[in-house]
Amino acid sequence: MDIINILRSVGAVLTDDHFVYTSGKHGSVYVNKDALYPHTELASMVGKMFAERYQSMDIDVVVGPALGGIILSQWTAYHLSILKKKEVFGVYTEKDANKHHIFTRGYDRFVQNKRVLVVEDLTTTGGSVLKVVERVRAVGGRVAAVAVMVNRNPELVNDQLFDAPFSSLGILKAEAFDEASCPFCAQGIPVNTTVGHGRAYLESKTKSVL
Repeated sequence: MDIINILRSVGAVLTDDHFVYTSGKHGSVYVNKDALYPHTELASMVGKMFAERYQSMDIDVVVGPALGGIILSQWTAYHLSILKKKEVFGVYTEKDANKHHIFTRGYDRFVQNKRVLVVEDLTTTGGSVLKVVERVRAVGGRVAAVAVMVNRNPELVNDQLFDAPFSSLGILKAEAFDEASCPFCAQGIPVNTTVGHGRAYLESKTKSVL
C-alpha cells in the first residue's frame, strides 16, 4: 500500500473545497494528516516506510516538528533502530513565541554533532521543514537527509531548497494561491473551518476589521 492509499483509507485526502494551509495560502486539496495518527498501526507503517528508505544511510537521530512530526520521528526512529541494530533517537522541535522552531527539554544534546534525518508529514512551500533544518544546523547537527510524507509542490520543494538530499513518500500536487489571487475567495466559496487553518484565518480577518 502506498502512502496516498494509506491516507485515503482513513479519509485524510480532501478535495473540491476551500482550504487554508499552514503557509497561509489557499487551495482546493487538503491532506488531513491528523486523521492518520489515531491509527497507530498505519502510523507505524509510515515510519517504517521512511526507515526502509534510509536504512543504508548513517543516521543517529530523527527530528520532526511538533506536533505531527513528533509521531513520525518516533516511529521512524523506532524502525530505523530495528533495521540498523542500534539505537536511533527520535526528538522534535517546538515553536517559540515568534514561531521559530527550537529544541527544548535538552533535546539539542541529542542533535549536536549527530547525523540527522529530518521528517515532516506534508509540505506545500517547504517553509516549516526548512526552519527545522536550519535549527538542526544551528545547534551543530549535520542534516543527512530530509523526507516528507506527502509533497504537494515538487517543483519548489526539492534538494536545492534544503541543501540536502530530499525525498517524499508520495506526491499529491495542490496548487496554492495567495489570498489576493485565490479563485475560491473570488467566487465566494466559504473557507473550510473544520480542517486546516480556516478558522484561525477567519478569526484574524474579523479582528482586523474590528
